[in-house]
Amino acid sequence: MKIAKKLLAILAFVPAMGFASEGGFPLDKAPDRSTNMAALQHGAKLFVNHCLNCHAAVSMRYNRLKDLGLTEDQIKNNLLFTGDKVGDLMTTSLAAKDAKTFFGVVPPDLSVISRAKSSSAGTGGDYLYTYLRTFYKDDTRPTGWNNMVVPNVAMPHVLWELQGIQTAKFVEETDPHEAGKKIHKFVGFEQVKPGTLNKIDYDTAVADLVGYMEWMAEPAQQTRKRLGVWVLLFLSAFALLAWRLNASFWKEVK
Repeated sequence: MKIAKKLLAILAFVPAMGFASEGGFPLDKAPDRSTNMAALQHGAKLFVNHCLNCHAAVSMRYNRLKDLGLTEDQIKNNLLFTGDKVGDLMTTSLAAKDAKTFFGVVPPDLSVISRAKSSSAGTGGDYLYTYLRTFYKDDTRPTGWNNMVVPNVAMPHVLWELQGIQTAKFVEETDPHEAGKKIHKFVGFEQVKPGTLNKIDYDTAVADLVGYMEWMAEPAQQTRKRLGVWVLLFLSAFALLAWRLNASFWKEVK
């Protein structure tokens, strides 16, 4: 019950807490990782190493990662670093008060963030995939970073060592909707410092991380889909039998 209340609160306040609302930036389609166990395992490792430092995932337990093909020993040796037990929830050691001081907001729980950010612009996976690839250096921001999807974002670029440092290039143009008004149009990024991964490998890593976050939001998704197929087949067979039984019954009546 407590976890359910927390999740409702998260969904209610996510727009105001750091991921903010949609900024109108076009979203890229996130690669599908739903059936790629190796990619999901890699995404889980990235999530634990880079996301759990500030964010929590209170509806997920470490032992649920067994569904991704990991053994209990693999989880203990590779994904537990703070003395947590395999059956524990994915919490963070960062106190909410400290987070508020550091970032100005409390980082949202990420358990269902991929579902919470789904909109007419794209899926939650598309949102996260684009968001994590469009950070750029901005010395005017408190953290030194900004983002194209969430302008003036409070979150720093936690994956910068992997991606490197890039800046955003803008050109000044006349607003086509309002005469005399100037706007800054985004025209691309410029890499100023390479990361440990090249662009293709970084995009792949982000896709794995986003795939894991999508899986985490509904771990039973693939089971639900498989079960749904059997339910539809059963209903189809039942409908056929009911139709023939109905025809047989009314044939005798006539």
